[in-house]
Amino acid sequence: MKTLYRYVLEDLYEFPSLEKDLKEFQKLLRRRHTVDDCPPNQKSKQTYQQMSLKENSLQLRNSPADQREVICCVYVSPDSYLSVHTHAALEARELLRILGLKLDKAEEDMVLAVVSHTGERRMLQPSDCVYSESLTPQGKLVACHRDLTEILPPLTDCAELSRRPVRLLGINTWDVAAALTHLDWSLFKSIHEQELVYYTLSRAPGSGHTAALSVLLQRCNEVQQWVMSEVLMCMSLNKRVQLLKKFIKIAAHCKAQRNLNSAFAIIMGLNTAAVSRLNQTWEKCPGKFKKLFSELELITDPSLNHKAYREAFKRMKPPKIPFMPLLLKDITFIHEGNKTFHDNLVNFEKLHMIADTVRMIRHCQSDQPGNEVIGVDSAEVRASVHYLHIIDNQQTLFELSHKLEPRA
Repeated sequence: MKTLYRYVLEDLYEFPSLEKDLKEFQKLLRRRHTVDDCPPNQKSKQTYQQMSLKENSLQLRNSPADQREVICCVYVSPDSYLSVHTHAALEARELLRILGLKLDKAEEDMVLAVVSHTGERRMLQPSDCVYSESLTPQGKLVACHRDLTEILPPLTDCAELSRRPVRLLGINTWDVAAALTHLDWSLFKSIHEQELVYYTLSRAPGSGHTAALSVLLQRCNEVQQWVMSEVLMCMSLNKRVQLLKKFIKIAAHCKAQRNLNSAFAIIMGLNTAAVSRLNQTWEKCPGKFKKLFSELELITDPSLNHKAYREAFKRMKPPKIPFMPLLLKDITFIHEGNKTFHDNLVNFEKLHMIADTVRMIRHCQSDQPGNEVIGVDSAEVRASVHYLHIIDNQQTLFELSHKLEPRA
């Protein structure tokens, strides 16, 4: 009953007609002695109580700690890692099974270790939880052979890459786009409007108040890096051309499914210097795909304050997933470009502008994806978007690019 009371309090802002029912509810709770914060005969504390309970409602609406969605990063070579979209309670044995499937390695020959900044390695047991909020300050998670050597050599070793299967080429592009959209939607739907305010205005944006938003932002960044990595790890010119075509079609499908977060990330991944300089690859790409890519690039055009993107997004009906970094940029500009106080008076004009921007999240989340985002939900399709092999070393990316197509 206490939880229900908190939810009613939160809905009171949007539905003022609930106020009368809320008072009756308070009387009932007082008789049942279930709300300690609001004892009888202390009506003066009601406003404070509503504010404090509304503040805590962020935590109530999140998933339980062991079931919330997280991204676990495990390094498989000195310059690349596997990004695994999973739940916070993932155990080492399950992560090793995923690694075995993704990298074509025997899971019984692998172990997981936490490598500290000083180089010390601590082995994880099969039942150990591999995701921890405190893992990053301690070091990084690494997959090793049992002798604690890296599973993969540095990815500039082309002999290893030449044996790597390009699984994405055998999967339908619409199914991949639908899987990306469903994953992004599950992350986007869990974001509370207040997280955007905490993220841009708080001095500590990494706090627990922005957990869901941080995961979606990390996901957007990793999709961009994944596109670069997949193209640059493909040694065959013909297969590389096929990959370009695949990614262009996937970006177009994501846009059609109103998922501009992934569409933006894929387009930016193909536009990075290490990929865009591959002239031989782009020349072999058919003209209709080049034309489609040029049309898609328009929504990433930053001129006139991203006018093309804003107009395209405005025409889309909900549910839709905005490009989150741009939304945060808008709030940051409003915050830094306007004073919060004028002559010791609150600048409500600024607060209204922030509220209007944040309120867009509620509008985008106001419906559920329909039949237009249905794809084949197979284990292979899910694995292709839930487990991403990513090169996070810029020097490695450019070395691979120059080995594929040396500078003339």
